[in-house]
Amino acid sequence: MSGAWTKELAPEPLRLTPMGWALALGRGVVLAVLVFGCLALLLLVRLVERPLFGLRRPVTPFITQFVCRNAFRVMGIAFTSRGELMRGRGAVVSNHVSWLDIFALNARKRIYFVSKAEVAGWPGIGWLARATGTVFIERDPKRAREHKEVFEGRLLAGHKLLFFPEGTSTDGLTVLPFKTTLFAAFFSHDLRPHMAIQPVTLLYHAPEGARADFYGWWGDMDFGSHLVKVLGRRRQGRVELVYHAPVRVSDFHDRKALAAHVERVIRDCHEKCGLGAAEGG
Repeated sequence: MSGAWTKELAPEPLRLTPMGWALALGRGVVLAVLVFGCLALLLLVRLVERPLFGLRRPVTPFITQFVCRNAFRVMGIAFTSRGELMRGRGAVVSNHVSWLDIFALNARKRIYFVSKAEVAGWPGIGWLARATGTVFIERDPKRAREHKEVFEGRLLAGHKLLFFPEGTSTDGLTVLPFKTTLFAAFFSHDLRPHMAIQPVTLLYHAPEGARADFYGWWGDMDFGSHLVKVLGRRRQGRVELVYHAPVRVSDFHDRKALAAHVERVIRDCHEKCGLGAAEGG
């Protein structure tokens, strides 16, 4: 399940021709070899990296980046990006559309995701998330202080964390209101003077002839069927990342003001850029 978001238009049912099933199988095998083969390599490297560098990971993020860049080649999805990457300390914030976001956001920038705790138990995705250094959080106010300490430790170690303030994935056609809770961590005494936030807009352009929400993953959609639908599409669309100018946390009075600014930047780009996706069948 991708999240609690619902909409009037129901997700497309899985319909593939025999050729589509064959294509999904072929791509799926290659993708599995790429992902899990490199995961095994990452875990071996981490055995040396962890005792030598602790929280810092000077090698393994490059393995993750290699996997994510090549995953799009395997799936046949075009990948483009524009804008400058943030160089200093801080975090990245993006709208959330699909499980494909993981590949897209890791392909250009070495980051560490912040995710809800239940993802750690998901087959496949959970294993990858844990191995690549994802920060898992629980929706429990009693754990807020603990989460804040984890955030501080990772950020001060030089990690660029990435989180989705919408709190759930969507159909990619809209941006939901941002939740402000996670922004609070950046206003601690140790972090506020040194941190910046870079907004990133994710735009999915559907394949020609497909519904505009083709790549969106929301509500009660099953991961397996969505994966097969994407892998079985002969002519794919593209995903585009737009990196916006970073903003300093110290320039904002509180978390709500910072969250509102970041949301406005992402929402404006999402609306002005347009999805450029084809509607229909």
